[in-house]
Amino acid sequence: MTENDIDANDRCAQREDRRCGRPHQPLRPRHGYGRRWRGRGGAPPSRARRGAHPGDTVTTKSAAALPWYREVSRTQWKSFFAAWIGYVLDGFDFVLITLVLTEISDEFGLSTVEAAGLVSGAFITRWLGGAVLGAAGDRFGRKASMVASILLYSIGTFACGFAWNYTSLFTARLLIGMGMAGEYSASATYVLESWPARVRNRASGFLISGFSIGSVLAAECYKWVVPSLGWRWMFFLGVLPVIVALWVRRALPEAEEWSASVGERSQRPNPFRPLFATRALATVNTVLVVLGTVTLFAVFSPVGAGAVPVLSVLAGACLVALAVQLGGRKGWLLYLSLIVTVFVAFLYTWPIQALLPTYLKNDLGYTPGQVTDALYFAGFGTAAGCVLAGFVGDWIGTRKAYAFTLVASLAFVFPVFATKDNLFLMGVLLFALQALSFGISGLLPRYIGGHFPTGSRGSGLGFTYNVGALGGAVAPVLGARLAEGRSLGTSLALLTFAGTILVVLLVGFDVPARLNRLIDPDAPRDHLAHGVPAADGPTAGPEPAASAAGQSPGQQPAAGRPGSGGRD
Repeated sequence: MTENDIDANDRCAQREDRRCGRPHQPLRPRHGYGRRWRGRGGAPPSRARRGAHPGDTVTTKSAAALPWYREVSRTQWKSFFAAWIGYVLDGFDFVLITLVLTEISDEFGLSTVEAAGLVSGAFITRWLGGAVLGAAGDRFGRKASMVASILLYSIGTFACGFAWNYTSLFTARLLIGMGMAGEYSASATYVLESWPARVRNRASGFLISGFSIGSVLAAECYKWVVPSLGWRWMFFLGVLPVIVALWVRRALPEAEEWSASVGERSQRPNPFRPLFATRALATVNTVLVVLGTVTLFAVFSPVGAGAVPVLSVLAGACLVALAVQLGGRKGWLLYLSLIVTVFVAFLYTWPIQALLPTYLKNDLGYTPGQVTDALYFAGFGTAAGCVLAGFVGDWIGTRKAYAFTLVASLAFVFPVFATKDNLFLMGVLLFALQALSFGISGLLPRYIGGHFPTGSRGSGLGFTYNVGALGGAVAPVLGARLAEGRSLGTSLALLTFAGTILVVLLVGFDVPARLNRLIDPDAPRDHLAHGVPAADGPTAGPEPAASAAGQSPGQQPAAGRPGSGGRD
């Protein structure tokens, strides 16, 4: 291409920009002979990118005409699969302890309470890991946070294989809890901020499906590894995610939206600033963090036997105090309402997750092989439900998909626990129930993440979700207590049914957002409804006014209309 050709193309571009009322962005060549010409920021000099504005409809119309999977670039698919594999291995590592708990109890001579404490141990540090690694993702990037999370839970799982007593194994479980929590927020924000806005429900649902696949793989490995090599080798396999972490660190780009909105600023966000603004605040909040962690440790270990109610209230008070400060003057009610929503969501899903094998073996008399078959149906039902949830969420909106799907799941709750001797029918009903009830939780990252701007999404999602996840530790205990006066199956059905209705009300009536608007009437409806800011938008230097008001640069409040991927 000659210099005259360049000038002619530039004059044509100027005329086109004048007709559209847009500032002209001159074309410029990349360094090197024979390479393609690129416009501002390295983007191809097409009308869709050169001087593009947020209101430009050309790209939107073009994208809508494509099949959804063509809207996702090869790099974006690669980013997704890296995060998805991390989630598969996360699910693999998480369920290992439940599979080998009997073998561990026999070797270390553990009581039932001590063995149960190993399962719950990961919940003690989840809230802390979600907050710290989420904040690291806000400040240093989603990719760095994801790598750190994968390394944490991989090292913790590997260390379990070398445990010599109960204390060493419990300590390793604390490390796993931190890594798992960080993985949830880091991978979710990484994928959501990498994929186009119109298909972000699919990104969320597809990603969460990996956890169920990992749990099924763990059950399959258990049958082959433990009988021949022993329980420790199951944990040694947990080091495999390190390979994924190294690949992510070397081969994948940073999340596009974070890079455009935060990565190029000279001043990075610090979500923990409100907690340590003064020396007095730093001292008080350090005490709250230590006290909250210690009380949770006492609640989930034999140390707190006899004082669990008091310790639970004390731990809850510490977490509420931290949530109010992290949310700030305008966001504290949003933080608390999201925590309550997630807590109730775990209350309705985790009784079945934790106690279904016990119900099948003790109440129905199923053999180990039959229990495994039933759990396969449940696991694949959850994975299929996550995928289905992604499509439905992008079709009618996140919030409507969540509420309507949960209402549909109620039709299968009591039939599951009314079925006794028919294994195939039990499997089909479990598949349907888990697909609609547990599978819809694949939209939780999209639902929660939409409440936060890019600069605080990692910490907001990580903290609210993982504090609410304590409901997963409460649910099995509550289900077992209810079973003292009735059958376990009836107790699980009642708890699942009641919890589902509560979540339908909380999500369906948009309670967190409504409460937030009581304090902040100008709060955007959905921070994830729009994609990466335009190439000529403000991305460097001090944070723009829009972001300071609770929006990411280049984003506008979204109504979340059906088909747009919004929360409505």
